[in-house]
Amino acid sequence: MKLPDFLMTLPALDIPFPDDVVESRAMRTEDALLVFFIFHKDAELPAHSHGAQWGSVLQGEIQLTIDGKTTTYRQGDSYDLPAGVVHAVKVAAGTIALDTFEEPDRYALRR
Repeated sequence: MKLPDFLMTLPALDIPFPDDVVESRAMRTEDALLVFFIFHKDAELPAHSHGAQWGSVLQGEIQLTIDGKTTTYRQGDSYDLPAGVVHAVKVAAGTIALDTFEEPDRYALRR
């Protein structure tokens, strides 16, 4: 799957991964941050929490671990994380995900 060119012109985010691991393209409103994440390599995020997050796997595979239970999400699956839920994440190379964060300033935009 390839995202359309017009989505790839959206700004990237200042995230703690190099672009060769994961690319991001984002839209921000006053109320939320919507992000397309494109994973070129396997990635892992340690346990963390933040405001509410809803996401959907467009391609590939994401594993979320919450309270010691790991659930695998694949193409077409969505996940809903309430605010404050501690979770760890593993993402397979080739995954494209669409995530929406209730915190519009969760990540800074890169121009």
